[in-house]
Amino acid sequence: MDFILRAAAAADVDALLALWWEAAENEGRPADTWQAVTALLSRDPDAAIVAVCGGELIGSVIAGWDGRRGHLYRLAVHPSWRRRGVGGALVAAAEERLRSFGVGRADAMVFAPNELGQQLWRAHSYQPQQDWRRWVKPI
Repeated sequence: MDFILRAAAAADVDALLALWWEAAENEGRPADTWQAVTALLSRDPDAAIVAVCGGELIGSVIAGWDGRRGHLYRLAVHPSWRRRGVGGALVAAAEERLRSFGVGRADAMVFAPNELGQQLWRAHSYQPQQDWRRWVKPI
């Protein structure tokens, strides 16, 4: 691997926001904010896993746990680093984090038109769950 994986730190927040703006699916969702990402890292310092090469943040995933289920969010890989194992390494690290809590099942949120994202999750044995719908409400 030409990159390392580690937990995100407060110093990474600006780079995370920039990565998500460039590399992640942002349609139909509230914009990520510095305050929200900082709050996540304060509450669960190991939830956000980042891939870094030469000091540049090239990928991320959030592996959250609510005490029952594991939830994977914001898997993003910089376009110049795609198809080089970064996404797979991030998924594996997120799954290992969730396994350490005893999580038996994880879900991944993927925007329906994001075919590239769906291909990645499918490649790692995730299947769409057709009989459920996600319900949301801004609070």
